[in-house]
This record gives sequence, structure tokens and C-alpha cells, in this order.
Amino acid sequence: MSAPKKLYLKTYGCQMNVYDSERMAEALGGEGYVQTDRPEDADMILLNTCHIREKAAEKVYSELGRFRGLKADKPDLKIGVAGCVAQAEGEEIMRRQPLVDLVVGPQSYHRLPEMEAKTRQGEKALDTDFPEEDKFERLKARPRAKRGPTAFLTVQEGCDKFCAFCVVPYTRGAEVSRPAERILSEARDLVERGVREITLLGQNVNAYHGAGDGGDWSLARLIWALDGIDGLERIRFTTSHPNDMTDDLIEAHGQCAKLMPYLHLPVQAGSDKILKRMNRSHTAESYLRLVERIRAARPDILMSGDFIVGFPEETEEDFQATLDLIDAVGYGYAYSFKYSTRPGTPAAERPQVAEEVKDDRLQRLQALITRQQRAAQDAMVGRTVKVLFEKPGRLPGQMVGKSDYLHAVHVQGGGLAAGDIASVRITSSGANSLGGEVIDTSAPVDSAPA
Repeated sequence: MSAPKKLYLKTYGCQMNVYDSERMAEALGGEGYVQTDRPEDADMILLNTCHIREKAAEKVYSELGRFRGLKADKPDLKIGVAGCVAQAEGEEIMRRQPLVDLVVGPQSYHRLPEMEAKTRQGEKALDTDFPEEDKFERLKARPRAKRGPTAFLTVQEGCDKFCAFCVVPYTRGAEVSRPAERILSEARDLVERGVREITLLGQNVNAYHGAGDGGDWSLARLIWALDGIDGLERIRFTTSHPNDMTDDLIEAHGQCAKLMPYLHLPVQAGSDKILKRMNRSHTAESYLRLVERIRAARPDILMSGDFIVGFPEETEEDFQATLDLIDAVGYGYAYSFKYSTRPGTPAAERPQVAEEVKDDRLQRLQALITRQQRAAQDAMVGRTVKVLFEKPGRLPGQMVGKSDYLHAVHVQGGGLAAGDIASVRITSSGANSLGGEVIDTSAPVDSAPA
């Protein structure tokens, strides 16, 4: 019996890429590959790339350059590039880095086995199509191995919003939703293998409209169907768009006990002028009113957001409007970035803000967000929350998990194992996590506003 081939798979970017990498590994697992964490041991190196961050393509070329020596020492080593940079760059990757054998876009990775076989015949393999067939349907069934207590599950891909700064519509294509029953079947399978929390993923996940019994399903209807799966204890979803935050989804936050009190709702800016130039199709005021409605349905919900500073033509007054919006909302988490150009997007052609101005604004915005995040975290001390434990901590007898609000929580002792859910009284707030003590599991959970 021949030894299994080894796959080194490196993932960049968002949770959807994490999910995609899992499925790519499974697809290649059917061809005899097992994963390794050492590129030196690999028979195939696959980079699953993201095009969102600044200079994403150049970082991929730099990473590929590091493998030149490995390829020279091991001529049969196959090197592939997948994901959004692969979709955007296509043949340019192979031209600039001849050591690359395979380039596959995010909508075509179900074809990886055929492409890998082609490279073993000494040919190059390139596929950046947007195929009509459902890649998820074409993938082999997931192996029945035991899973950890949390999992990602992609339900929607692509984007029709065409924000002026974003390449996603060009790299992931138009919005497409998976059929509801296929999602529910995959969710049931994950739960049978030990998963207790599922995070539903999509570029605009709350734009989900999947086919099912009775016509198109909304995300809220899908969540209620998942709620009925025995053994599934927690449901989350990301990333949302304000324009797709429907009444039934807001209602689900107030009524569905398994839907966690955490919502990532990117706004990007607080200036209506900048929002319009971003093509965001909402205003600061409409966003604030939406947050009010969500909090009316679920008063203890923890909000997170995304912010871009230094968007083309942003003035100090525009930036102050963003700070004002952050003050008004009060975020538990937030992610902030300096604007950077993406070739082919409308904003790339507009007058740019000076880098030193971007740097200054980012520091000021992040200082405000850090204060809010720390205040939200400190406010947890003394409260009782439910924690899903995921893994041992660094200290003997320590376990680490996530609260309902997505805070990292560590406890000492208690005889806990991965997958256990326990009531924890929060006793301390650190820089990046909360400390607590396990109490009687029948104790009520404090649902006071975060």
C-alpha cells in the first residue's frame, strides 16, 4: 500500500475561506491526500487567497517565491493558488510564477481532483470560470470524522451590492443561495459528528433566498429550521448588510433562543456623503434606526461593525461623522481599515486621501473603538453567561470557550471537556478575554444589556 500524499493548505482572509479550505481538503482527501502543517513535507502546496486586504496579490507572489527552493529540490511538488486572488489574477499568476501548476477560482474548487490529475500528467491547470453547476452538490460527501464543537457553514455566496471599494462582486460573482434542504442536511451531519454551534456564512448572508418547500426561504426561516435540530445549541451568522436586515430576521433575534445575541452589521462610514460615494445605499440615520429596532427586539445584543477610514475625498468633517456614529451605537467589537485601492473598482479612480491623514484617522478611530470594546468587556464582570468550551487553555486544568456574546472565556477546573456548555460567572476582564468560574448549570443566565 502506497503512502498517502500530503497537502499543505494555507488559508488567508475570511471565515468563508476557512470553510472553502475545509471543503478543498476534503475534495483532495478523496484523491489520497492527508494534510500536513509543514510545506517541506508536502506533495501539494495550496494557497487559498483573499483579495480584500491591501496588496493582497503581491503578498501571494511573495509567498510563492518562498517555495522556489522546495520546488527545485522536489520537482514532483505541485503548487496551486485558489480563492479570490486566483480569480482576479488568473493566467497572470502562472506567467509571473512559472512554478505554479494550478490556479482555481472560488466557484470552481469542486473541480480540484480533475485539475490535480492534470498536473500529475505534467500539464498546467487553470479554472476561474463561474460554472453553472452547484459546486457544493458536486463535492463528495464530507467524511464522517468527529468534529470540534463549532463549525462554519456557507449558505450564500457572491454580492450584488457593488460597493465602490470592493472586489467581491468580481471575484465571487453574483449573489447565489444554496437550497435550504442541502444546508439543513449538512447541518444535521455536522451535529451528528459533535458540532454544537454553527455559524452561517455569506458575503451578504442576510440576503439569503434559498429554494425550499413553499418557495424561497429567507435567512430567518432557515434559522428557525435549524432551531429544530436536536443537539444544535447555538446559531450565528455573518456577514450582514444593513439593507437586508428584514423584519422577520430582527424578530428571530428576539424570539429564537438558539440565535446568539451577537450581530456583525458593517456600516463602513458615518457620513452620508461618503456612504453615497461608497454606493452603500443606506444613510447613517437609517443605520442608527435599524440598530434601535434590533436592540428593541434583543436588548442585550452585542453589535460589531466594519469601518473604512480615508475613503477618497473624505474630509475631517466626514470622519467626525463616523466617530459620532460609533459613539451613538457603542460597539462591542469593530474592525477598521485604511482605504486602499483595488484595481477595477470605481473608487480606485478617484482623488485619494494622503497616507499620513489616513494613519492619523485610523489611530483616532481605533482608540475610540478600543475604549468601547473594553467597556463592553468590563461590563461583563459579575454577570452569568453560557460558555461553549472548545479547547484546553495554556494552564493545567484550564478550559477556554466562547460566551453567547462571542467573548473568549477561560475557567480553571470543573472537569470540563470540549463541547460542554456551562453557566459561568465572569470574575475578571483581561486584554483579550474574560475569566470566570463555573457555577451550577441550572443557574439562570443574566440577560441584562451588554
